[in-house]
Amino acid sequence: MLISVDLITGALSFLFTVLIFSYLLGDNPLFRIGSYIFVGVTAGYVAAVAMWQVVYPQLLYPLVYGSMVDRILVFFPLLLTGFLFMKISPRTSYLGTPAMAYVAGISAAVTVGGAVLGTIFPQTLATIDIFDLARANSPFASLVSGVIILVSLVGTLAYFHFGARVTSDGTLRRFVVIELLSWVGRISIAITLGVLFAGVLLASLTAFIERIASWSIFFSSF
Repeated sequence: MLISVDLITGALSFLFTVLIFSYLLGDNPLFRIGSYIFVGVTAGYVAAVAMWQVVYPQLLYPLVYGSMVDRILVFFPLLLTGFLFMKISPRTSYLGTPAMAYVAGISAAVTVGGAVLGTIFPQTLATIDIFDLARANSPFASLVSGVIILVSLVGTLAYFHFGARVTSDGTLRRFVVIELLSWVGRISIAITLGVLFAGVLLASLTAFIERIASWSIFFSSF
């Protein structure tokens, strides 16, 4: 009798789900085996993706089959890669520090640029557009939404404002307005975290229901 692929994947998914669920009984070898396999598979997948989508097309292929200009352009990242490998040994780790600093700087620049251009500016413009009542279908609802968003934004920013003044009794205390806005920001942060937790829980329950459905298909095949 030929064993179908769905039967194999169903058995493996059921096995690994049981291994992970065994953590409910405490840390045990079964849970560790499942975790090690997941980490190993993830690391292997990331290494394979990096090899065939980054290293080979962006480094090895231009170095072997590219023109002289391509080889010159590839020389700099190849040199940085060689310096990064110097971090393996404590004796030569200082040679890899400039390359590591370059990578960290580029990563920080990309992250900050993406946050500013992809998040801060669009969110600011979207908040401003809410108060454009002339284009709103329901001006009152749009105004209420805009006020709630603006107050929550200002309150959240005020919550992370740590400036304070020294009172007569020697204690540090923030201004009353900042303290009031901080209280509003604390509520906004709590609501946001609650919504995020509910979303994660809902996604987990959806995945669990899908897993139970796959188990029922798996067991019905016998």
